[in-house]
Amino acid sequence: QFKVALCQLSVTADKARNIARARAAIESAAADGAKLVLLPEIWNGPYSNDSFPEYAEDIEAGGDAAPSFSMMSDVARSLQITLVGGSISERSGNSLYNTCCVFGSDGKLKGKHRKVHLFDIDIPGKITFQESKTLTAGQDLTIVDTDVGRIGIGICYDIRFQELAMLYAARGAHLLCYPGAFNMTTGPLHWELLQRARAADNQV
Repeated sequence: QFKVALCQLSVTADKARNIARARAAIESAAADGAKLVLLPEIWNGPYSNDSFPEYAEDIEAGGDAAPSFSMMSDVARSLQITLVGGSISERSGNSLYNTCCVFGSDGKLKGKHRKVHLFDIDIPGKITFQESKTLTAGQDLTIVDTDVGRIGIGICYDIRFQELAMLYAARGAHLLCYPGAFNMTTGPLHWELLQRARAADNQV
């Protein structure tokens, strides 16, 4: 058995402040005994097509080109925890991805998941948003072996597609993690129900 902590963060336009807040939340969770800590989707900047390019990081380059990534790696190592790093906007070549990084207790990157199912929605009078205007869809499943077990990773809208969860279950995932930042129009209609359904998928 181990303790899991889900960090809820209030995001601002100040990236450095967001990073500091995330680190403080992770440290607080670890101090309370959590061995697996999870951050939310797009936690280091505003969730908008205008902001994705501005706040994007070059994960491969690391260092100053990826301050959010570097913080997560450092804090996972220093606290000796497994960290599912929510997601940040990742710049790779000419493309932007919504990417979740998973770090082991040694601070090393164990895997990264690029959001496969981009959220494009148009509900007249309520909400219109098209991630595909800015982001590129990922192509791969992501299963990560960690100190707390084998974890299957999705991001937010990925949870709508049961095949992903079923494939993870078939490949031995012990836990499914879907960092999300659902809106208040569509989120309450299905978020809890889909979590229960995916849990059932993982028991098949």
